[in-house]
Amino acid sequence: MNLFTDIRSAVLSALETMQDAGTLPRDLDFANVAVEPPRDAAHGDMATNAAMVLAKPAQMKPRDIADALATHLVADARIESAEVAGPGFLNMRLSDGLWQGVVAAVLEQGADFGRSSKGQGKKVNVEYVSANPTGPLHVGHTRGAVFGDALASLLDYAGYDVTREYYINDGGAQVDVLARSVYLRYLEAHGQEVAFEDGTYPGDYLIPVGIALKEKVGADYVGKPEADWLLDVREFSTEKMMDLIRADLASLGIEMDVFYSEKSLYGTGRIEAAINALKDKGLIYEGVLEPPKGKKPEDWEPREQTLFKSTEHGDDVDRPVMKSDGAWTYFAPDIAYHYDKVTRGFDMLIDVFGADHGGYVKRMKAAVSALSDGKVPLDIKLTQLVKLFKNGEPFKMSKRAGTFVTLRDVVDQVGPGATRFHMLTRKNDAPLDFDFDKVLEQSKDNPVFYVQYANARVNSVLRKAAEAGIDLSATPDLSVISHEAEIAVAKKLAEWPRLVELAARTNEPHRIAFYLYDLASEFHALWNRGNDLPELRFLQDDRDATSVSKIALARAAQVVICAGLSILGVEPVEEMR
Repeated sequence: MNLFTDIRSAVLSALETMQDAGTLPRDLDFANVAVEPPRDAAHGDMATNAAMVLAKPAQMKPRDIADALATHLVADARIESAEVAGPGFLNMRLSDGLWQGVVAAVLEQGADFGRSSKGQGKKVNVEYVSANPTGPLHVGHTRGAVFGDALASLLDYAGYDVTREYYINDGGAQVDVLARSVYLRYLEAHGQEVAFEDGTYPGDYLIPVGIALKEKVGADYVGKPEADWLLDVREFSTEKMMDLIRADLASLGIEMDVFYSEKSLYGTGRIEAAINALKDKGLIYEGVLEPPKGKKPEDWEPREQTLFKSTEHGDDVDRPVMKSDGAWTYFAPDIAYHYDKVTRGFDMLIDVFGADHGGYVKRMKAAVSALSDGKVPLDIKLTQLVKLFKNGEPFKMSKRAGTFVTLRDVVDQVGPGATRFHMLTRKNDAPLDFDFDKVLEQSKDNPVFYVQYANARVNSVLRKAAEAGIDLSATPDLSVISHEAEIAVAKKLAEWPRLVELAARTNEPHRIAFYLYDLASEFHALWNRGNDLPELRFLQDDRDATSVSKIALARAAQVVICAGLSILGVEPVEEMR
């Protein structure tokens, strides 16, 4: 049940009736006619922009269309009033019976209320985290991990066939640095004094890896030249780091469907195949790029390179895929990786990058557009930085990691649920302050507590009802849900299906967190009103039938809260301690 869709259908039906009567001309496009909550709830329950978007093509004044449309809409028993506002917006008020019907629909459909088929089973690849396998995940990865995982769950809830994917950057020079760092820990495990030079990884997390390497090969690599051990130690170290990363992700409740190795692209012809696919489209050429904008670097010199005509697909400049010495650029394997995604048959691709990858957005979109002939859209979401605070001060770096605060540091402090919810309390491209004290604070100012508290309050009501012997399986009389505070909760429940589709369409899971806070606010407001007005309390003394009906509203709120928390990957709390 999507009440906004139902009322939009009523609006479209009224517009068609106006066409039949000659009030509106034929051949109008209704695609942009929307029905949504008004900006100010005092103006009504729903608003439509129909008159505004149809005025120009109909060559009519917006208010003339709105006045005529209002006359038709009030003939619908579901619509109590329709009032024209401003230049031609139309505000509608709906009957209480509709909101009571929403409560019935939630209880009937359960967790499926709000679940959408908009995705129509389309295959979507969501790639997120994709951190270099050189150490534990840090707090910046945490935000991308939570965002990507919640987005994947949201799209699944909206009817898409979702694949969660992690791209292992194990083909670059940083993995050689990891191997050399582990080798130093290996020598240390043999009792040798070692020094970590600049460019190596000094974190304590490599100590057990060095010990594990000793247990595997004994003293075979001690005193041997790098050429004898680098490849083996590189592979061994990468596997150990990926085990660590998988454990880090598991601590947040994240499980990937696919781990894709960058190394698998080299020496297998996959990079060559991707570049040849672009070449066949006339998009690869030999040329010389202009010097960087601004002051020309002293060491810059014009060199002929193999270039991709990315400007033909929306990029600012063409991009090199092969250096003048014949080596692939960093961009080449990225092209090959996304070409593999396209050939796997995905209908849509989503990449979640850190803010420092902003420069890759246009070139990657250009590559996917070219490789798929514009048929496979790529959406790249950038997650901005996270600033950590504790006791009013910046949170210090992790000694174990050596240079940064780890994902585990955060989860150990506040738990996975609070971590995930709070990471989604800002839009992904906005900076986020993560204050450990505020995340654990039990107040309205802490969104995760406020939402969990609403769920816990419902559980409290259910326990007390059971203790009182009230049979909640009895059919509720929802007509008793009529007070404005009760209707406000039902109205917020009605927004859930629309909100799910909107959040999925824009790839913005933070909208779910915002909605849950708003729903919790309406629920707590009703609860508090019950302190003053006994007739609003969920448990009515010696009135079991009325209690069943009142509790039906609380149960419906809990259904939606739990569905939203599930999308965010947050376990509902049964009771607050």
